[in-house]
Amino acid sequence: MLQVCLNGALPRSASDHLPFTPGELAEAARAAVAEGAHDIHLHPKDPQGEDTLLAEHVGAAVRAVRAAVPGVPVGVTTGDWVDPSAHRRAELIRSWTVLPDHASVNWHEDGAVLIAETLLDVGVGVEAGLFSGTTGPKRFLAWPGAHRVTRVLAEVTDTDPATALVTARELLEELAGFGGSVLLHGEGAAAWDVARMAVERGLDTRIGLEDTLVLPGGDPAVSNADLVRIVAGYPSR
Repeated sequence: MLQVCLNGALPRSASDHLPFTPGELAEAARAAVAEGAHDIHLHPKDPQGEDTLLAEHVGAAVRAVRAAVPGVPVGVTTGDWVDPSAHRRAELIRSWTVLPDHASVNWHEDGAVLIAETLLDVGVGVEAGLFSGTTGPKRFLAWPGAHRVTRVLAEVTDTDPATALVTARELLEELAGFGGSVLLHGEGAAAWDVARMAVERGLDTRIGLEDTLVLPGGDPAVSNADLVRIVAGYPSR
């Protein structure tokens, strides 16, 4: 499974090609799916371009993307940078009127279990975000509800191509006891090597402007679709 991560928590100044509005997200999703993406991860934005969990903005983004790519699962973030209070984020999730198919929960953040259980209660799947170099994997595997998640997002935060693959292997070893789906991905300069490793191992992966703003050779990326096209062409095992 190849997921496209459309925008992330990046500011507009990071790239002229980042999608922010529901219309921009919808068009970016349509183009990425046409190039081989099977799943969408996005960060809903408020009018100021900041990440938000407010029902009106989550609903507008999810509704627009679903209309553009019917039948393709759509997920959002629940990161603590949106609001440091897990209880307030849980309240916002319960207020959603348009439910995404899944939402990511970063397990190294305080209140991860509360956020995950709230999502499951309202009928939204959970992607467990497990960052390398954090207590996230250990905390997640100790949670009795670990078997209920849609998938694990194994995120290699080591951006050095010289060491990122070692970090990725170590992260996967930490997750050896997990029997569900694992999506392995990297970020920054290491995003391409980690994506190729995932494909070679038969794991799910993701790519998009959230994870890298440049092509494998270092040229600036002009769309999520360009990034997806490259990873979709990697030979699998």
